[in-house]
Amino acid sequence: MTDFFAGISPVTYAPDAPADQLAYRHYNADEVVAGKRMEDHLRFAVAWWHSFAWPGGDPFGGQTFERPWFGETMDLARLKADVAFEMFALLGQPYYCWHDADIRPEGDSFAESKRNFEEIIDYIGQKMEAQGTKLLWGTANLFSHRRFMSGAATNPDPEVFAWSAATVKNCLDATHKLGGENYVLWGGREGYETLLNTDLKRERAQAGRFLQMVVDYKHKIGFKGAILIEPKPQEPTKHQYDYDVATVYGFLKEFGLEGEVQMNIEQGHAILAGHSFEHELAMASALGIFGSIDMNRNDYQSGWDTDQFPNNVPEVALAYYEVLKAGGFTTGGTNFDAKLRRQSLDPKDLIAAHVGAMDICARGLKAAAAMLEDGGLEAARAARYAGWDGDTAQGWLQNATLEDLEAVVAAGGINPQPRSGQQEILENYVNRFV
Repeated sequence: MTDFFAGISPVTYAPDAPADQLAYRHYNADEVVAGKRMEDHLRFAVAWWHSFAWPGGDPFGGQTFERPWFGETMDLARLKADVAFEMFALLGQPYYCWHDADIRPEGDSFAESKRNFEEIIDYIGQKMEAQGTKLLWGTANLFSHRRFMSGAATNPDPEVFAWSAATVKNCLDATHKLGGENYVLWGGREGYETLLNTDLKRERAQAGRFLQMVVDYKHKIGFKGAILIEPKPQEPTKHQYDYDVATVYGFLKEFGLEGEVQMNIEQGHAILAGHSFEHELAMASALGIFGSIDMNRNDYQSGWDTDQFPNNVPEVALAYYEVLKAGGFTTGGTNFDAKLRRQSLDPKDLIAAHVGAMDICARGLKAAAAMLEDGGLEAARAARYAGWDGDTAQGWLQNATLEDLEAVVAAGGINPQPRSGQQEILENYVNRFV
């Protein structure tokens, strides 16, 4: 045991606990919502990188956090893992997630980094077996090191492409070994800064071939989890190829991968793309590629990806409404890709941030389930499109030509009149639940 969280007790469901006590007021893992335990609906995961690897910097200032495990040695990597699993025990969430660079020190060579990675994976595996915390997904950090400054799969240097492929292979092997339920590809620098030195066609082809290799290897090793892509429109790269769900779907169709790859959708990235979170979730569901979510929020005044913990129940409720409509998570879950504010220095802050976020999500889930059970939104939607359910309209949609429809209109058989979309009425309806 470490003493990092000394004096902090395991967090329990205690809705009447004093205000200064760390407790779940809304998240009750065993409460049944829409026919399923709340824990099984939400499938919470802690992000290793923000919780244990991030030093508290921002674009204008460096490290503010002082953590006893910061450093590039295996002993410190094991200490970091010890603290991580102590936090998992305090929170009681079922899952966690990692990048390879979060959990192992960088070596002087690929071989040394691989040895470090394999050693810490064995150590983490023992802790998982002893404690029961599971891996929601693993992924490779192909964006922090300077070798990736021009991308990984899309890099103009084929040696970086090869290095990236080898890294993903090792991370997919480790995810499979630890029983991970998904593997995520986030192309943090898969894009371009300027067209003056960029061959778009070549880079897209490289990215497509890279993803085909990942899918092939998944099947070769018998990994049963989902391969997920996490869209993001910008930051750090000016324009990224995985801009949003619709863009990624077009990419998957181009390379014959739409049946192999799903989406890991982040709230903050949706906002940067000019969408709402629920839009991206609904789009993924409509396209049949919904997989998992990263739950956080942005500061709407800042214009960049601030990765704050969620605290807006109406937003979260609408997101889980789309998740439930999509049938809920299968291999996916709710990963808190969120970090403390750089002034939140204390161990208690780290626990409190997750406790509050889990409560917000629980409230949102219950509101979403209540709206679905009530059926008001779906009834209004069905009524709005009811005209399309008739035989005539279906015949137009399936068989008619432009000439056919001109004849119908010219004969004076129809005279369409606008009908209210009732947006304000529906917004008022939602507010009854949140």
